[in-house]
Amino acid sequence: MTRYLVAGARVAGAAAARALAARGHDVVVYDRDPSDTLTGLADLVEAVHTGDTLPEAVIAQADEVVVSPGFAPHHWLPTTAAALGKPVYSEPELAWRLRPADAAPWLAVTGTNGKTTTVTMLAAVLKAAGVHTDALGNIGTPLVDAVTADYDALVVELSSQQLEWADRLAPEYGVLLNLDADHLSYHGGMAEYVRAKTRIWRGGVAVGNLDDPVVAGLLAAAPGEHVGFTLGPPPRGGFGVIDETLVDHTGDEPVPLVPAKAIRPAGRHHVANALAAAAVARRFGVPVEAVAAGLAAYQPQPHRNVLVGTVAGVRYIDDSKGTNPHATAAAVDSYRRIIWIAGGQLKGVDVDPLVARAADRLRGAVLLGTDRAVIAASLARHAPGVPVIRVDRDDHEAMTEVVAAAAGLAEPGDVVLLSPAAASYDMFTGYEDRGRRFADAVAALAAAQSR
Repeated sequence: MTRYLVAGARVAGAAAARALAARGHDVVVYDRDPSDTLTGLADLVEAVHTGDTLPEAVIAQADEVVVSPGFAPHHWLPTTAAALGKPVYSEPELAWRLRPADAAPWLAVTGTNGKTTTVTMLAAVLKAAGVHTDALGNIGTPLVDAVTADYDALVVELSSQQLEWADRLAPEYGVLLNLDADHLSYHGGMAEYVRAKTRIWRGGVAVGNLDDPVVAGLLAAAPGEHVGFTLGPPPRGGFGVIDETLVDHTGDEPVPLVPAKAIRPAGRHHVANALAAAAVARRFGVPVEAVAAGLAAYQPQPHRNVLVGTVAGVRYIDDSKGTNPHATAAAVDSYRRIIWIAGGQLKGVDVDPLVARAADRLRGAVLLGTDRAVIAASLARHAPGVPVIRVDRDDHEAMTEVVAAAAGLAEPGDVVLLSPAAASYDMFTGYEDRGRRFADAVAALAAAQSR
């Protein structure tokens, strides 16, 4: 039996440890912090270690090391393991290695933004065709638990951190939605980030965004079959939009799929996500009717450009999942008169291109979080006439003050857009918590104004 060190005992790491122990392997688990999950694993594995460090002897005794996405390539644990000649890989890579000979195909999606929307759209389309599947992977369900389930296909969301540690994984269908600077401190630079993302294309069918110049160039050099999608009329063999209708042009003539206005959430970037889902589904063999039915019935995921309330003629939009400038740019393009709520942890990414792009659409801005001053300086350079309010509170209750400030700037017909272009962990437990608190503050504002 192989001896494994599983580093990281959150959802995926714990699932990996259980799966390996169930197969009779010797498993040692390490996590920096004690937790109920670790306590629950103690009876299943050989040993559990916690703390800021781990004896090198423990790493040396392992045959292979499974790391959670939080372990960057420069982290001491994987670098020590690599120096000792140990294979280091992620939970999705482990799932790929454990899958049976008759395993269901993987329909995998990655990209800087839009992954969760696309995989849930794709799962909805496949289910409309009677395919037994679910949205899995980075969206929440560990793949080691899914590979032995009775699925017809696995719709898999993969992050760059998961792909960083994937040496053999080669999904039968791989989608790259877009590429922009993100997680660069994790990977070490843009080239390394791109290299991780393009591992999605090791399998047979490579699907890519022709409107993203970087993705389009990479797609042309990818192995296997190429399928492109675009928000304009598609080339032969691709998917696109003609007369405000999504079309499949893999045959002699474009075949209509669904009106663009039927796609939810709103926004051209979500039309692009729908095209990616349609491209994979059609290549997988899903009929046109099921593609149309699945996309038309799709229910958007929370915190992705969704309306949470209308107060005094002002729409309040929760796009808390806009955790980087690339994602926020797509949301901003959906509206004309915006009171922008932004700020948090920019992770070293340049916000100037976003602010310059958004300037003509902004009627005001309310800033919060660690890097609010950076965004304020960018607004002063590129949108000097836009009124800016900084909220200096640094606790999660600040959102009530933020929404009140935005309401004070807004006029009927405006959109108050929470799309922070930044991570949330300086003030919230995650983007979901940030979005929920925004929605709660909007509801409280509506209640106060109805009295």
